Amino acid sequence: MSDTPVYPDPADVPGTPSNDAGLPLEQQLAELQARHAEVSDAYLRAKAETENARRRADEEVSKARKFAVESFADSLLPVKDSLEAAIATHVAQPDAPAATVLEGVHATLRQLSAALERNKVLEINPAAGTRFDPHQHQAISMIPADQEPNTVVGVLQKGYLIADRVLRPALVTVAAPK
Repeated sequence: MSDTPVYPDPADVPGTPSNDAGLPLEQQLAELQARHAEVSDAYLRAKAETENARRRADEEVSKARKFAVESFADSLLPVKDSLEAAIATHVAQPDAPAATVLEGVHATLRQLSAALERNKVLEINPAAGTRFDPHQHQAISMIPADQEPNTVVGVLQKGYLIADRVLRPALVTVAAPK
């Protein structure tokens, strides 16, 4: 077998001019160079378009990350306004009855809860007797109780989910085995 490469007959390659037409080699070369320039130009344009699309996608991802918390922050602003108003009211009227202050605190808590719900932040607050779930609960201690073992006895601190992902597990006490 010979090491000499075998090249196909140019007449057999699609898209190449045939010498059967009797075209001079210079004209064939000029046609091939023109075709090469066309293909090179199309390649460069496609490459540039791909780079532009990638750059635009990167910019969109960057903007999404930068402004991801915008709606969440917007929903918390009324809560901040209410807290500032409560402080201003206390400064203006230091003798305000505790019931009035407590009513304002409850209204602010409702505002905060609504803002969290609008942003898909949900409470994890298991009822007593609920089976302990290590994915949503964190056991602080096991205590003897008159209920099934490995069930929640009490909640020390509520947990929170955001889009089915645990943001913070609920801190719970769990019934010890008997």
